[in-house]
Amino acid sequence: MTGETMKLEAMAVMLPEVAGHPNRAPFTGVLTLVDEPSTKPPSGARGHRVILTRRAALAALPSLLGMAVDYAPSWDGHDSRRKCGIITQADVEGARLRVAGYLFAKDFPEVERQMRQTLPGAMGMSWELADAHVEDMRAEIWTLTQATFTGAAILLREKAAYRNTSFELAASRCRSTPARSALSERIHAGATRNFRNGAGVAFPKRERRKEQTWNHRQNAWSR
Repeated sequence: MTGETMKLEAMAVMLPEVAGHPNRAPFTGVLTLVDEPSTKPPSGARGHRVILTRRAALAALPSLLGMAVDYAPSWDGHDSRRKCGIITQADVEGARLRVAGYLFAKDFPEVERQMRQTLPGAMGMSWELADAHVEDMRAEIWTLTQATFTGAAILLREKAAYRNTSFELAASRCRSTPARSALSERIHAGATRNFRNGAGVAFPKRERRKEQTWNHRQNAWSR
């Protein structure tokens, strides 16, 4: 959109309302932090802590919508075959990449039970990425300048690569729409960000010798 102002909204997939739907338990969470190094190396990062740039996170938001959340029974990692919910909203607020969506509560009652029984703040999230671009693979901390989200895991916060993540269900079993978090309020209010010439969405061409594409097919970035 050369020469035009591009508006990037807090993004959402709006599902039709179905009152009393037994398989929709709304959730909200913080998936990761942007422009900040991870607390510990994610799995698959070859022992490196990582930084997801804000620009890369904003550009990747569309790839996050409609992706699944999964869990491992031990609550300490990923299991991409245990898809227990869906992400329908995403936005970057300050340093936090916030998400919202639905847990498939009828199909996975053990997941809802875990959420209801654990102490507040005990659960977190961990991203799942593909085609991550690392600015300099020789650096001590890897800077990710481009990536595609392929999903996310629900796990104990202490087990996540970023300790300041979160995951929680709505206090009530209102199953028609996700919880009215600050994220959803901004979406319904039509909050926007302006980007000139697609800045923050389209990546400029880079010299191949300065940046390498890390094509390691690793979808578990939790530990």
